[in-house]
Amino acid sequence: MILLITKMILAHFIGDFYLQLSSWVQDKEMKKHKSIYLYLHSVIHGLLVWVLLWDWNAWKIGLALAIVHFVIDLQKLIFQKETTKRIWFFIDQLLHIVSIILIANVYQNGYITVDIEALLQSKNIVFVTGYVILTLPMSIIIQKVLMPWSDLIGEADDDSLLNAGKYIGILERSFVFVFILANRWEAVGFLLAAKSVFRFGDLKESKDRKLTEYILLGTLLSFGIAILMSMLTIYLANLI
Repeated sequence: MILLITKMILAHFIGDFYLQLSSWVQDKEMKKHKSIYLYLHSVIHGLLVWVLLWDWNAWKIGLALAIVHFVIDLQKLIFQKETTKRIWFFIDQLLHIVSIILIANVYQNGYITVDIEALLQSKNIVFVTGYVILTLPMSIIIQKVLMPWSDLIGEADDDSLLNAGKYIGILERSFVFVFILANRWEAVGFLLAAKSVFRFGDLKESKDRKLTEYILLGTLLSFGIAILMSMLTIYLANLI
């Protein structure tokens, strides 16, 4: 099953990102269901799966994938607007991956099978809970903790990206979580060192000691919480 899904996902990314020209995309967006490239693009996806599986009987899965890919792409072309293209891109890719898994499931087993019991195993729930806490909730908690100091340094620089700090924090804690679960502590040290290098320029140019201390405080707090939460997650998982 894993090999089947991997080959289908490989075919998807080759077909969507390597064998689709920008002119095709523009033609599809302009003509929608009247664009010949919409049909050609879907057929290419079906043929790629058939070739990668290298099985004459796999024409069924290629045909099914081509049809489903056509339907998903058509829905995106119909409903997306200029302001929602970015959102629809991710929705489109997610739907394609889900459809690949479902089609592979049906092809392999004759029906859709989802092992809900395995997904809801206690250890999986512990890991998911740890990660969920470390992302958005922890961003808000850290923001509240640092609020007395953030009020002292004033508003953020106008040149900074909107909510960039929040998402950087979420990403760094996510990396720390994964690295510690994989027992790669050296990667955590590398990540901290890398962020320190990037921040060094800002701190060097800044004449505001308060800003320097605020940045260091936020970074150490974020990493410290991520490390403690990761270790707690592993400890709780081992108790089950």
